Amino acid sequence: MSEFEQMLNESFKTIKTGEVVKGTVLAVKENEVCVNIGYKHDGLIKFEDLTADASELKAGDEIEAKVVKINDGDGNVILSQKRMRVERESAVLQEALENQTVLTAVVDEVVKGGLTATVDDVKVFIPASLVSDHFEKDLTPYAGQEISFIVTEYVPKKHRVIGDRKQLLITERKAALKSVLDNINVGDIVEGTVKNVKDFGAFIDIGGADGLLHISEMSWGRIKNPNRLYKVGDQVRCFVKNIEGEKIGLSVKFPDENPWNNAEVKYAVGNVVTGKVARLTDFGAFVELDNGIDGLLHVSQITRERIEKPADALTEGQEVTVKVTGLDLENKKISLSMKALLPREERPARQGRGGHRNEDNLTTADGTVNIEAYIKKMDAEEARKEAALKAAEKAEAAKEALEDKAVEVKAEVAEKVEEVKEAVAEKVEAAAEKAEEVKEALAEKVEDVKEAVAEKIEEIKENFEKKDE
Repeated sequence: MSEFEQMLNESFKTIKTGEVVKGTVLAVKENEVCVNIGYKHDGLIKFEDLTADASELKAGDEIEAKVVKINDGDGNVILSQKRMRVERESAVLQEALENQTVLTAVVDEVVKGGLTATVDDVKVFIPASLVSDHFEKDLTPYAGQEISFIVTEYVPKKHRVIGDRKQLLITERKAALKSVLDNINVGDIVEGTVKNVKDFGAFIDIGGADGLLHISEMSWGRIKNPNRLYKVGDQVRCFVKNIEGEKIGLSVKFPDENPWNNAEVKYAVGNVVTGKVARLTDFGAFVELDNGIDGLLHVSQITRERIEKPADALTEGQEVTVKVTGLDLENKKISLSMKALLPREERPARQGRGGHRNEDNLTTADGTVNIEAYIKKMDAEEARKEAALKAAEKAEAAKEALEDKAVEVKAEVAEKVEEVKEAVAEKVEAAAEKAEEVKEALAEKVEDVKEAVAEKIEEIKENFEKKDE
C-alpha cells in the first residue's frame, strides 16, 4: 500500500471515545508517548496512564490503549492503557463477585473506616467491620500486609468495590473448630498458646479453635488476677474439662497432680513440715504448705509467750517450720503448731497456803495438787480454745467462700462486660461505616455529575468536529 493510499484510508477511518485501538510507538517524549493509531491524528499517552514503565518502550513497539478523548484541542487523540486495563479487570471483579472468588492483595492504606487494597489498579475498600471476625480498634498493623478477601459489592460506574475478609475468617474458624471438635474428647490433654487474657480467664488457641481456661481452673490455689499468671504467647499444657456446643472448657488442674492426693501421708498428724505464711488474720496465720494446700496456725500455737495478734510474731512470706496437729481430709483442713516444736519449760511448783491463793481449788489443804480440779480446769481451757478455734475457722471459711464468690461474680461480670463492649464497639463501627458510605455516596454522586457533564461536552465537540469534516 502506497503512502498516499494509507493517508487516504486514515482520512476515512473513524474512532470514538471508549474504543480500544492498536498502534505503533512513534516516539517516547519527556512525559508522554506518541503513538500512530492509523488515524488522521496521532495518539498521546501520558506516562501516568501507562501500565508499564515508559523506559521500557521504544519507537516501533506495538501498543494497545483506550481512547479517552478524540481531540485535546491541539488535534491529538488522548489514550490510556490504565483505563483499558481497569475495564478489562472489571470483568474479573464481576466474576469474583458472582463466584465469590478469593482475591489476595497487599493493603495500601489504613484509612478512616477501614483498609484499601489494589487489585490490578482497581482500588478495593474493606470496611473496618469486615476486616476481622472480632472487633479491632487499631488497624495500623495491617498496613503493607497481604490479605485475602472476597468481593461483596461491585459498582463499575461508581468505581465502588467492597471487600470482605471477615466472612473468610469466620468460615476458616468454623472449619477449624469443627476439625478440633471432631478430634477431641473430654479428658484429652492438649497444648496451646495464650491468645488473650481477661479478668475471668485466658483464651487458649489449641490448633485453630479457642478454648477458655477459666480463672477457677488455672491453679489448685487461689488466683485473683489471671494476668499475673499468664501472658499472651505463653505455651500451656492443659486438658479438656468440658465441651458445651462450640465452647471448649480447659483446665490445668490435672487430677493426678491434686496436692491432696497423698495428704494423709505427707501431712499426717505429728509430721514436721515447712511452708510460707500466706496471709495473716486476727486469730492466726494461714501457711501455704503446697500449691492449693494451706494449714491454719492458730495464734495460740505460734509461741509460748502471749501475743495479741499473729502479726506480732510473723510476716507474710516468712518461711516457717511447723508440726501437724490435726488433719481433716473430708473438709481439707490442716491444723499446725509452732509451739509444739519449742522445748518445754519447767514451771515453778505452785505454793500452798501462805504463798498462793487457792481460788481454783487446784491444791488441797495440805498443799498437794488437786488432780481432779486441775484436769477439769485443763479440759475447760482446752474446750474454750477448741470452741474459739472452730468459730475462727468457721468465720474464715465463710470469708473465703465470700471472696471466692466475689471472684466468681467478678469474672462473670467481666465476661458479660466484654461481650457488651464488643457489641457496642461493633455498633459504633457499623455507624461509622454507614457515615462513611453516605459520604462516599455523595462524593460518587458529584463525580457522576462531573462525568456526565464531561461526556456531554465531549459529545458536543465530536459533533462539531464531524460537521467540520
